[in-house]
Amino acid sequence: MSVSILKVEGLSHRYSRDWAIKDINLEVNHTGVLGLLGSNGAGKSTTMNIICGVLSPTSGAVYIDGAEIREEPKQSRMQIGFLPQVAPLHLDLTVDEYLRHCARLRLMQSNLIPRAMQEVKEQCNIAHFSKRLIRNLSGGYRQRVGIAQAIIHKPRLVVLDEPTNGLDPNQILGVRNLIKEIAKERSVIFSSHILSEIQATCENIIMIEGGKVVFSDSMDAFYNYLEPNSLIVSFVAPPEPSQLLTIPGVNKAEKVNLSEIRIQFKVPDGISASIIAASIEHGWDLKEMYYEKSSMDDVFAQLSKTVKPDRR
Repeated sequence: MSVSILKVEGLSHRYSRDWAIKDINLEVNHTGVLGLLGSNGAGKSTTMNIICGVLSPTSGAVYIDGAEIREEPKQSRMQIGFLPQVAPLHLDLTVDEYLRHCARLRLMQSNLIPRAMQEVKEQCNIAHFSKRLIRNLSGGYRQRVGIAQAIIHKPRLVVLDEPTNGLDPNQILGVRNLIKEIAKERSVIFSSHILSEIQATCENIIMIEGGKVVFSDSMDAFYNYLEPNSLIVSFVAPPEPSQLLTIPGVNKAEKVNLSEIRIQFKVPDGISASIIAASIEHGWDLKEMYYEKSSMDDVFAQLSKTVKPDRR
């Protein structure tokens, strides 16, 4: 039986009297990108800091590749790469000096460091900046250096906290592609409160709200979390939207384009059959009909309302 890359059991932490997170459970068993989603202050950074050994939890346990992080800190941290929201860069070092320093902090064997440095510089497309001071790099390349230090020791788990914050659109696209490349060989936890970043980068989602897990599943399941309340229908001879309002259960109808109409309904049961029957009766010649997925904004807003922070 294979050991989980990451297993979190009953993780809770509070600052003073307020619980930042309460009873967080999650498990990562495969490579790829897992999105950690939530509002500002939801508990994402606290969760990541505990997973990476930066913060000791009030209760609960974190296992990295089978090793409990407090009982076996050295073994577990060797399998973690972490880029916090503010990258821990030494601006007065060159890229090579900084990566060598990070490799030594990870207790890498000296003879393995030069090759590891070259590999991560090539993967992160920063090899041509080897001798440049980090302070003289753009924001996008500084983030690449931050990601390079997180993977130089070839960890099984890489945790990235808001890695695209403050970058321009081209830099964001470059960092996204880099993260997907890294995730082919290891598990990546990608934290963000920006829905478009999660959508573009992640395969699965865990959403934390009010310090608790409110969703844990695939991206498709996230889209389908809300019961659908609209259909996109196309006809050869499309009727006026007002004609569709005569169908029982239809609340609203509006044109999407020349042949497609969006129909909103009260309940999904029987609505498809009613539309098909009306199309046959009136000769609209139905071509296609499919449920419209909820937007990420709609699902996020709904999930955000499900839990209130526990202040006791």
